[in-house]
Amino acid sequence: MVEQMRTKMEEKGGAVSGRTKAEGPLFSWPWQNLDNFKYLLYGPLVGKSIHAIYTMEILNHESIWYLHILIVLGLRALIHQLWSTYSNMLFLNRAQRIDDRGVEFGQIDAEWHWDNFLILQSILGSLLCLSFPSLANLPMWDAKGAIFCVILHVAIAEPLYYWIHRLLHSPPLFWRYHWLHHSSEVLHPFTAGHLSFFEHLLLGVVVGIPTLGTACIGYGSIAVIYGYLLVFDFLRCMGHCNVEVVPFRLFDALPILRYVIYTPTYHSLHHKNAATNFCLFMPLFDKIWGTIDAGSWKLHEEISSRTKSRVPDFVFLAHVVDIMSAMHASFLFRSFSSIPFRVKPFLFPMWPYTFMVMLVMWARSKTFLFGFYYLRGRLHQTWAVPRFGFQYFLPFAAEGINNQIEDAILTADKLGVKVISLAALNKNEGLNGGGIRFTEKHPNLRVRVVHGNTLTAAVILQEIPRDVDEVFLTGATSKLGRAIALYLARSKVKVLMLTLSKDRFLKIQKEAPIECQKYLVQATKYEAAKHCKTWIIGKWATPREQYYAPSGTHFHQFVVPPVIPFRRDCTYGKLAAMKLPDDVEGLGSCEYTMERGVVHACHAGGVVHLLEGWKHHEVGAINVDQIDVVWKAALKHGLKPA
Repeated sequence: MVEQMRTKMEEKGGAVSGRTKAEGPLFSWPWQNLDNFKYLLYGPLVGKSIHAIYTMEILNHESIWYLHILIVLGLRALIHQLWSTYSNMLFLNRAQRIDDRGVEFGQIDAEWHWDNFLILQSILGSLLCLSFPSLANLPMWDAKGAIFCVILHVAIAEPLYYWIHRLLHSPPLFWRYHWLHHSSEVLHPFTAGHLSFFEHLLLGVVVGIPTLGTACIGYGSIAVIYGYLLVFDFLRCMGHCNVEVVPFRLFDALPILRYVIYTPTYHSLHHKNAATNFCLFMPLFDKIWGTIDAGSWKLHEEISSRTKSRVPDFVFLAHVVDIMSAMHASFLFRSFSSIPFRVKPFLFPMWPYTFMVMLVMWARSKTFLFGFYYLRGRLHQTWAVPRFGFQYFLPFAAEGINNQIEDAILTADKLGVKVISLAALNKNEGLNGGGIRFTEKHPNLRVRVVHGNTLTAAVILQEIPRDVDEVFLTGATSKLGRAIALYLARSKVKVLMLTLSKDRFLKIQKEAPIECQKYLVQATKYEAAKHCKTWIIGKWATPREQYYAPSGTHFHQFVVPPVIPFRRDCTYGKLAAMKLPDDVEGLGSCEYTMERGVVHACHAGGVVHLLEGWKHHEVGAINVDQIDVVWKAALKHGLKPA
């Protein structure tokens, strides 16, 4: 990934002053090839701490320092994670975002090991404990130590960092080391740690001056070390968070403060114009040496006072499937959300907390902005109704869910959104008739309401081999089931429609041309399909029900959540999906279990509706005549079968 990022930088900037990019000495991390096994390097620290607790040596000042190192590392990682969470909470801060682009998969992969510096500093901390046993005798608190720590930071650490930073921007050092940090196009709290090994060694010196310096002059304390490191990381993350959090009114009231503390806007300008704003946290030193960007305060005022964000052209109204998948939200764990959802062991300890959040959301909740990307210069957003999958099947919850969906549609209409597409359960037939409830209630809507099932049907039908002459269809009387059955009947494919309702079956059969009606056959039991090797699952199937399929059967499906693949002698298709066009920008999270850049077909259906500029609502029953039209339109706009 480092090589890919370097190539990308070369395409943008090439060489500077005749120098090309190269990995200088100490550029790479010593444990770079260990990947996630690098966390085993914490083993000695963890082992030493556990042993000290077990043998009661923890009362010994020397032994307790190893536990202190682990605690402070955990707190520092938590600070980065909390800032990452806030940075990605678009429903809270989208108006104050400095760069309105999203962090893409390439940057997420490049910054995957942002926490390498924590391992480095844990090793350095352990070596200091061994080399200077006197550090173990530091008191818990010393007021003079806090004062001296601030003095050392302002007098030595800040100017030292400033000049180190300026030197790193000289061509020989920049193209050997510092280009890596600037390869991150959109700032994020994890970008703060995305530096080469050599740079973090230098940063360790800067951090060590106030902390160890205070201890060396006899005023050190545990609180000073904890406090300085945590504040240092807090401010570093704040500067890289891409959200303006410092109100401009503060600088209006006390102008001197603009030289005492930097802002996210101030630091973002350094990444746009690398010849300005070099300071660590205090713009005072940029002022002294004449490197302040002249537009810093004006831009800060503009962004901090902003009340509205760009109106999206398209909105996909999603919902949470279950408690586990709720933790796949991009504002929780960025790396986890950038890969297809799978249940991971680390999720289980968090289940109780997520369950409590679910109860709060159930009692008092609003639709929130979940994610976004750009396509053809148009902003596409994902909003989410904060309801979990099982809640959609509780009769007493239906009205409340419909009210939330209606509120989202009306909000989109008021903002000027062109198309809003409903996710699977948000357009449930029994809930709101596939969205028709809202268009009938509000006939003057400017926003087009789209269930996207026309493209979903097209994707499923395209997956069925052309030589198939018989299929078994469950969920046969649903919107999708009906459309699939009628389309296949027109293609002279026999469809075994599983339904107990004779009336609903006959109603659908009569919709088919007279010469095609014979291809639609009612089935009332799964046993009827024991010789059919092509199943289309639109209703959840238990292991016993799947058992009736003959060996070698392929299960196509459009049921949410998807069926569990119990049969090893059969194959299972994924939910209908399409890959977004290659020119998508700002996409950095996966949609549920979909691969990167792949979205559910109903999501893609809404995108096609927007790109085609269609003015009709796509609600209620699927127009079978439109299936091929929508499919061809999707391919025309660069969407691809997944």
